Amino acid sequence: MGADARSRVGSAEVSPMADVSVALIGAGGFAGVHARRLNEIPECEVVGVQDIVPNRAQQFADRWFAESPHKPTAFSDMKQMIEQKRPTAVVISTPHTLHFEHISLALEAGCHVLVEKPMVTNSEHAREIMRRAEEKSRIVCIGYNTPCTPALARLRHIIAEHELGPLQAASGWLSQDWKNLTMGTWRQDPGLSGGGQMYDSGAHLFNSLVWAVDEEPESVFAIADNSGTDVDINGVVTVRFRSGALANVMICGNCAVDGSGLDFCFEDGHVAIDGWGGGWIRIQKRGSHEPDDYGLGEPSNPDRNFIRSILGEEEPKTSPRHGLLQSLLMDAIYESAKTGQVAKVTKV
Repeated sequence: MGADARSRVGSAEVSPMADVSVALIGAGGFAGVHARRLNEIPECEVVGVQDIVPNRAQQFADRWFAESPHKPTAFSDMKQMIEQKRPTAVVISTPHTLHFEHISLALEAGCHVLVEKPMVTNSEHAREIMRRAEEKSRIVCIGYNTPCTPALARLRHIIAEHELGPLQAASGWLSQDWKNLTMGTWRQDPGLSGGGQMYDSGAHLFNSLVWAVDEEPESVFAIADNSGTDVDINGVVTVRFRSGALANVMICGNCAVDGSGLDFCFEDGHVAIDGWGGGWIRIQKRGSHEPDDYGLGEPSNPDRNFIRSILGEEEPKTSPRHGLLQSLLMDAIYESAKTGQVAKVTKV
């Protein structure tokens, strides 16, 4: 597809130098990171910013696009923005439980979608997004960082190709002062967040696990502690995947020290990896005395991969299927934590 054709796909307003027009839905929190990344991609132009909080979208546009020759228009209504700007794509940075509605509206309008994690907050919604994305022939990516890193790609290849034999077990942990940092915000309102620390920062570690293993969980047992709040703060989760591989993950949201770890044990070796950011990987094979620190190339990011996927230059690193795998896991985690029983997972 030529640049001129690409620039007009679903877009009424885009500068001659840009191939993809983008509208931002949600102008709080992590939206600034998306704005910074998109500003670094010459093939795209942000044409609109929407937020329901009065004046927030305009303030966001003034801050992040002050140097842009075509400053995006501020809106308070998402439908109005899409109807007026007709963007090629949208980037969604809204509270978790609103994602399904916002993705659905964008797909219905013919937009490609990059949505912050989690894609949605239940597996039925995830299945519906899969169906709608396929029906509309549109790309839906999820804003996880680690699938865009060479380290996670290397690990995924090791697991898929049995380079170290079959995966036996994995173990991960994450600590963060999440309880105090998010107090009084929508992240501790289950009506907007869909859950607590396990659905927020913990989702990065769970995604790294599920994306690398690339198969659905079979059964899950979980214990969660709300620590006097309305959402989970601490949790421990044990997973059996359909291949028989086991995993155990500890998420602590009431710890003054941030940290994380993720390890994979194979029949013929062991892999330790940065499950939070994908910045490094250490591989130790049977018979070796020291692990190898593999040199890795420069990582990409979800926004760059999303735009290049629209242009046909890359394959999407994430998809609605990955969102469904994680939703199946999270549904089972919260079901088990509520009932005190092992939760069985419905097949994809």
